[in-house]
Amino acid sequence: MAHQIPEDGTLLPLMEEFYTIQGEGFNTGKAAYFIRLGGCDVGCHWCDVKESWDAELHPLTLSDDIVAKANTFPGKAVVVTGGEPLIYNLDYLTKKLQEKGILTFIETSGAYPLSGSWDWICLSPKKFKAPRPDIAPFANELKVIVFNKSDFEWAEKYAEMVGPNCKLYLQPEWSKASTVTPLIIAYVMANPKWEISLQTHKFLNIP
Repeated sequence: MAHQIPEDGTLLPLMEEFYTIQGEGFNTGKAAYFIRLGGCDVGCHWCDVKESWDAELHPLTLSDDIVAKANTFPGKAVVVTGGEPLIYNLDYLTKKLQEKGILTFIETSGAYPLSGSWDWICLSPKKFKAPRPDIAPFANELKVIVFNKSDFEWAEKYAEMVGPNCKLYLQPEWSKASTVTPLIIAYVMANPKWEISLQTHKFLNIP
């Protein structure tokens, strides 16, 4: 990797940052500042941000600058996503955000060690690179993307690993929504510990 990304997390490969409405999962409908970091080797074939995979394409950005920009918006919540954000040490970034009174949320596949101080951890496990078992107990939310019928069994495997207070969500993969949504509805009615998450930002045409 040509990028020399410091291990202390003071510089991070920033793909994009934008203020929006959180579209899916537990925090749906809340204003949040999204920080999308470049770099991912999980390789989901249905990923809708494949341009995030190569960290080299995204400029190394001072974490202090990211925090300063996030702090200019009225919604005091930041969602760190990717790519796979836990490739990097996020201790410094989250410490600085929380010093400004900004809530810290993360979306992660759980494939890398947990770093950072988080107000909300969304674990979204992927078959292509399984999560580390040591992350599951810290998850506040388990969000499983349903692409086909076999994903229900996969979802239950991870539901057994998370803590008793973790929220459980099944979310249809957008391109397969017409096929899998009826399956998810039936599954949740039969297994009511699960809830349905929808990508409401796509229905509302919000970035």
